[in-house]
Amino acid sequence: MDPFIPRRRKDKVVVVVGATGTGKSRLSIDLATRIPAEIVNSDKMQVYKGLDIVTNKVTDKECRGVPHHLLGIMDPNVDFTAVDFCHHASIAIESIVRRDRLPIIAGGSNSFIRALVNDDIEFQSNYECCLIWVDVSLSVLHSFVSKRVDQMVKAGLVDEVREIFDPEADYTLGIRRAIGVPEMDRFLRAESKVDDQTRGMLLREAIEKIKSNTCKLACCQMQNILRLQNQFEWKVHRIDATEVFLKHNRENEAWEKLVTRPSIAIVDRFLYEDNYLPIITAPTSISTGGKLHHWGIHYRCYCHCYRNSLKLEGPPNL
Repeated sequence: MDPFIPRRRKDKVVVVVGATGTGKSRLSIDLATRIPAEIVNSDKMQVYKGLDIVTNKVTDKECRGVPHHLLGIMDPNVDFTAVDFCHHASIAIESIVRRDRLPIIAGGSNSFIRALVNDDIEFQSNYECCLIWVDVSLSVLHSFVSKRVDQMVKAGLVDEVREIFDPEADYTLGIRRAIGVPEMDRFLRAESKVDDQTRGMLLREAIEKIKSNTCKLACCQMQNILRLQNQFEWKVHRIDATEVFLKHNRENEAWEKLVTRPSIAIVDRFLYEDNYLPIITAPTSISTGGKLHHWGIHYRCYCHCYRNSLKLEGPPNL
């Protein structure tokens, strides 16, 4: 290579990761309303059409006018793989960059993020990434996601799943893999054949399973982020949002102070400082509410991760 020919400057991409319920979508939208940006969804269930409550898709109101890509676009009965994600995400990112806007990839499916950021050579050659991890201690997060499931039930989760219920359905395919669908199977099969007391018991059992599997998913997602950071030496900015979830009466103020502003400062440095070097702020352990437990030694969170209707030992390919 001719030493006098300058190397092409890579375009920049922000990636927001975190466990379910930590506020990835909220932060990505916050960033995109203050910096010209568009969001690329990397949640493997939200990419499908339908089940907006079950998959917890952002509403039009929550989007605040920010364009979203790969959100609710795929046939719910087909598999959308990491390879598919890399293909569609690359097209979306290229189109965003052509419009002189910042691509922000946000979602909880770390296997999709890894496939694109770590394994896709073309992506690596064209883009420089800033990774932000929204983290919340597990004890606090588990309480929050449990309450969120109750809110989803009130919003119509049961009716939403009932509309797609098929006793012959394959729960390892497409959107039916989403937590909230297989757990309802026993209730939906029996609801027209049992008395009110039994029906109520079966529904409560299904809801508790949804809560349990969501908490297990959060645990495994945290493990997977740490594994990616350690194994591939990802440079991750960790934003601890635990305190936000504890300030019930001043949550918006705390979110702005503890999550949005620090994240904007990180992105500003990434975008505008020529000598920007990512700061490794991710810990090598998981916070469980005031104490840090070393991942894989003291903190044995195998959590029988829920995936493809199976409960698996160890961190899955989430």
